Amino acid sequence: MTRFDYDDKIFVSVDHAEAGGVPLSGHYHQRGDLVWGEITGGGVRHGSLAGTCDVDGVVRFAYLEVLADGAIVVGECVSHPERLPDGRIRLREEWRRHGPRPDSGVSVIEEVAPAFAAQRKNPQHV
Repeated sequence: MTRFDYDDKIFVSVDHAEAGGVPLSGHYHQRGDLVWGEITGGGVRHGSLAGTCDVDGVVRFAYLEVLADGAIVVGECVSHPERLPDGRIRLREEWRRHGPRPDSGVSVIEEVAPAFAAQRKNPQHV
């Protein structure tokens, strides 16, 4: 079993500018070593990821995103976890994008606080 549990966690980018005021975020799920998630915000209209997690919490996954301009990008990523002092998870992501917009880099995402995560999953309608 892994030292990190990604099930029902929401992660937000801490090193990319927000597009349209909505931060890039991912809602992760986990069953055993299988990890998957939904990606939205930033310049992403809709995205998904799927991969596996090793015993140290390192997640290796592929992703697919539909961007705000309609472009479709695919890629792969290896995310290395660390535990923040308050218990949340920070992931250092080494990613590579394929296709017509090839690129690569390193990004950092962090688990949002539980109260904020609950608000994002269950927004109140006025």
